[in-house]
Amino acid sequence: MKYDITVIGSGPGGYVAAIRCAQLGMKVAIVEKYSTLGGTCLNVGCIPSKALLDSSEHYHNAEHTFKEHGIDIPAPKVNFTQMIARKGEVVKQNVEGIAYLMKKNKIDVFTGHGSFVNKNTIKVSGEKEEEISTDKVILATGSKPTSLPFIEIDKKRVITSTEALVMKEVPKHLVIIGGGVIGLELGSVYARLGSEVSVVEYFDRIIPGMDSTMSKELTKSLKKLGMKIYTKHKVTEVKSTAKTVTVKADTPKGEVLELKGDYCLVSVGRRAYTDKLGLENVGIKTDKAGRIETDDHLRTSVDNIYAIGDVVKGAMLAHKAEEEGVFVAETIAGQKPHINYNLIPGVVYTWPEVAGVGQTEEQLKEAGRAYKVGSFPYKALGRARASMDTDGLVKVLADKNTDEILGLHIIGARAADMIASGVTAMEFRASAEDVSRMSHAHPTYMEAVKEACLAATDSRPIHM
Repeated sequence: MKYDITVIGSGPGGYVAAIRCAQLGMKVAIVEKYSTLGGTCLNVGCIPSKALLDSSEHYHNAEHTFKEHGIDIPAPKVNFTQMIARKGEVVKQNVEGIAYLMKKNKIDVFTGHGSFVNKNTIKVSGEKEEEISTDKVILATGSKPTSLPFIEIDKKRVITSTEALVMKEVPKHLVIIGGGVIGLELGSVYARLGSEVSVVEYFDRIIPGMDSTMSKELTKSLKKLGMKIYTKHKVTEVKSTAKTVTVKADTPKGEVLELKGDYCLVSVGRRAYTDKLGLENVGIKTDKAGRIETDDHLRTSVDNIYAIGDVVKGAMLAHKAEEEGVFVAETIAGQKPHINYNLIPGVVYTWPEVAGVGQTEEQLKEAGRAYKVGSFPYKALGRARASMDTDGLVKVLADKNTDEILGLHIIGARAADMIASGVTAMEFRASAEDVSRMSHAHPTYMEAVKEACLAATDSRPIHM
């Protein structure tokens, strides 16, 4: 059978692209090398990690805040087997949902490794080998964890995020190499469950890609949780035995830090997964990071082949891949979609959560942009006091002359959901005053956004 579109990869970018193409009247095939759909995000990334984050937060609250809320219970215990099993059920429900959507939209699913024979023929190597004839192709094969050259990941003691989601026990001491999003999220899971957690970060702060105020505030919160954070430390050696791991790192003072734990999570980033796609058969080249070069329409150097998500430049985020999937589908259909990459939000699902969109203060300084800052602390919010979530703040960056919002950065309860307000405001080029004059329900966390905009407008927050 011949298809209008064949999508290789069924993660958020791939399956969304496939659905949108089908909605637009195209005959669509999707190729997935694993037995379940959903890619890294649904199977070993976003979804399972959030399941464990929520479970561990429930346990943490039962242990630390229930009594103050007037809830007296016996000392809680961690049933880690059940926690992992619940996580597995959440994953199962989500991937089954994607399979249903494929059937609903009459998308044919091929299970196996997809690769190019030529630009219009895809070979699928699975239980049986078959070929797909197609007019156009969308590459959405995602990414995989990277490591450092001298580290051997044995998947037993020295692990990646994939293994950290299916552990058989709560670590006694988890050493994490890398203070980015993935490492901090998984570190907070195990810190809440009673693990000693040490984070070794090469840069001078954790979550280095986000606004520095967010990094500073999150560091405070994670230290309250008991996590030890070593910034400006360069890992030089990782050695494991049957039961232990030793990590050595150079300190800022030229000394050597030695950490001994029972597990080491290597979380130093991800790399585009473009291996064995047969790109050489169609003349597509990749850069040093394995990424595929595309034009402004996400078309590769071959006119009928597109690439989206983690295999192209930009943030490795599920929602960025989804937007690109829709963008390509609508472009192929002759429509005129757009993506504003400045308005793709980033989120860290620790507690408190961290979220940001637009420019950071560091980026504005580097660009020489005249700006003003408005901020408002959670501790001044009635809703935050009621829920005992007083850590955090909202920070608004606005143009000094026009008052247009240039960036919104939030650390606090429900920041992940609240950041959509910043995306909406900035998409319509709202000013800080515009937002400050909109009614915000009371009592809510979102009032902090209004108050921060008031602070940016003319330094007149009501509740501070």
